[in-house]
Amino acid sequence: MVEMKFSLVDYVIFALLLLLSTGIGLFYAFSGGRQRTTQEFLLADRSMSCLPVALSLLASCQSAVAILGVPAEIYSGGTQYWFLGTSYVLGLLIPAHIFIPVFYRLRLTSAYQYLELRFGKTVKICGTVTFIFQMVIYMGVVLYAPALALNAVTGFDLWGAVMAIGLVCTIYTTLGGLKAVIWTDVFQTVVMFVGQLAVIVVGAHQAGGMAAVWQKAQEGGRISGLDLNPDPFERHTFWTLGLGGVFMMLALYGVNQAQVQRYLSSRTEKEAIMSCYMVFPCQQIVLTLGCLMGLVMFARYGEDSPLKNGYVKSADQMVLYFVMDVLKDLPGLPGLFVACLFSGALSTISSAFNSLATVTLEDLIKPYFPDMPESRATLLSKGLALGYGLVCLGMAYIASLMGSVLQAALSIFGMVGGPLLGVFCLGMFFPWANSTGALTGLLAGLVMAFWIGIGSIVSRMGASAPLPHLNTTAVPNTGNMTTVAMTTLITAITSRPTGLQRFYSLSYMWYSAHNSTTVVVVGLIVSLLTGPTKEKDVTPGTVFPVLGTLLFFLPERYREKLCCVTPLDYRVGLWGGTHLAVMSLLNIQNDVNAKRGD
Repeated sequence: MVEMKFSLVDYVIFALLLLLSTGIGLFYAFSGGRQRTTQEFLLADRSMSCLPVALSLLASCQSAVAILGVPAEIYSGGTQYWFLGTSYVLGLLIPAHIFIPVFYRLRLTSAYQYLELRFGKTVKICGTVTFIFQMVIYMGVVLYAPALALNAVTGFDLWGAVMAIGLVCTIYTTLGGLKAVIWTDVFQTVVMFVGQLAVIVVGAHQAGGMAAVWQKAQEGGRISGLDLNPDPFERHTFWTLGLGGVFMMLALYGVNQAQVQRYLSSRTEKEAIMSCYMVFPCQQIVLTLGCLMGLVMFARYGEDSPLKNGYVKSADQMVLYFVMDVLKDLPGLPGLFVACLFSGALSTISSAFNSLATVTLEDLIKPYFPDMPESRATLLSKGLALGYGLVCLGMAYIASLMGSVLQAALSIFGMVGGPLLGVFCLGMFFPWANSTGALTGLLAGLVMAFWIGIGSIVSRMGASAPLPHLNTTAVPNTGNMTTVAMTTLITAITSRPTGLQRFYSLSYMWYSAHNSTTVVVVGLIVSLLTGPTKEKDVTPGTVFPVLGTLLFFLPERYREKLCCVTPLDYRVGLWGGTHLAVMSLLNIQNDVNAKRGD
C-alpha cells in the first residue's frame, strides 16, 4: 500500500486556491457598483460576455463528485460512458434556441417567474420549493463527499476541509454576488483542467505513453464498442447515454435556475446563446479528461485494483489513491489535484447559494412585499446567500451521519430534475395546458421519480453487488465460444429481474426522460379533462411554437385549434418583451391575489 502524505507545498497550493477565490469575491464587493442593487448582486447587471458565462456554466455542473466518479466508472466499466458526449449536441442546442430566447426576452430574474406567467402563483411556488429542496440536500453532499474521500485516503483533516471550503464559498458569494461567482468559476475551471491534465500526463508517462495505456486498456477489455441494445434497463448503452442523456442535459442546462441565471446575466440574447455553444467543446474536453484518467488508472493497476486489495473502501476513494500513488514523488502536484477537486466543489456550491438566494427573494418574499426598497432587497439577498451558506455546512454535518444513505441523497438531485423539466416543457410547448394540469403533472412526476429512484436504491442495497458490465470490442480468449455464449445467455435469462424489480432496474440515464414525460402526459390529459387553455388566454411570449413548425402541413384552422399559429417573435413583440411589462403583469396578479386574500 502506498503511504499517503501531503507535503507543505501541497498545503500551500490548496491554501492559494482558497485565498485567490476569496480575493476575487472581495474585488467585486468593493469595485463597480459594489453590489448595491439586486440587479447587480443577482444578475451581474446583465453585463457578462459569453466566455466567462460559458466557463461558469461548465464549472457549476462539474462537481467534485463527477471528478472522482467518471474515472472510477471508466476503470470498472469501460469507455461506454464516453458516448454520453453525443447527448451534448441536442442537450445544448435545444436550450440555446428554445429555452434561452423565451427566458431572455421575458427579462426574468428567476426561472420560476416563467411558471407564474404561464400557469399562476401556485405552480410557481411548487416549482420553487421543489428546487430549494433539491439544492439544499445536494449542496451538503457535494461538499462532504469529496472531503470524506480525501480524508480516508490521505488523512487530510475532514472538517478542516469542509469548513474551509464552505466558509470561503459563503464569503465570496455573499460579498461579490453573481459577478464574483462567475469569475471565480473561470479561475476554478482553469485549475480543474490543469489538475486533471497533470495527473494524466504523469500517469501516462509512467505507464509508457498513451499508446501503451490504450493497448493495456484494450487487452483488459476496457475499450467499448458501439452498443446499440435498445433495452432501457441496461445501465449504459449508446441509446441510454445518447438519448437519455439529452433529457438529463436539458434538466441541467435548460431549466435549472443556476444555469438560467447565468444566461440572464449576459449582455445580449446572442451572447447568452453563444455561451451555450461554447460550453459544448468544453464539456467534451472535460468528459475526455475524465475518461483518459480512468484508462491511465487501469493501465497502472489492471484488474488488481486498490479497492480489490482493500487499500480503499469505495470507488471514489480509488481515484484519489491513484493520484497520490502517481504523484507521490512530485511535491505540489497532489496539492494541485486537491485544488482541482475542491474547485469543482466551490463552483457547484457557490452556484447553489446564489441561485437559492435569487429564487427565495424573487419567488417567495418579493411577491408579498412588492414595495420593498431596493437597498433592503439587496441586503436581504446577501443575507439569504449567507444563510444558505450556513445551511450548507449544516447539511454537510447531516451528510456525515447518513452512512449508506449518502448515495441516496445524491440521487435526489437527479430525481427532481426530470419533473421540473417536464413542467417547463408542458408550459412552453403545449399552449392548451392549464394550471391544473401543470400542478397535477408536477406532483405525478415527483411521485414517479421518488418511487423509481428510492425503489432502485433499496433493491440494490438488498441485492449483492453485480460485477461491472463490460461492453467491449476485445474478443475473450476461450476454447469453445458456443459453450460460453450459451452459458452467458442462460445466466442473463435466469438473473433478469421481473415485476417491480424489473421496473426498478431502469437505467438511471432514463430517469429525467421518464419523469419529465410523466409530467407532460399527465398534465395534458388533466388539461383536456378540465378545459384546455385558449391561445388568446396564454401570456404572450411564454409559448415556443414547436408544434406550429412540426405541423406546418395542417390547414390553418386545425393549427389554430391546437394553438399553433402565433410565432414567438410576434408573441414577444406584442408583449413588448420588456422587464417592465412582465413585472407589471406579476404585480397585477399579486394585487388580485392580495384582494382575494382580504
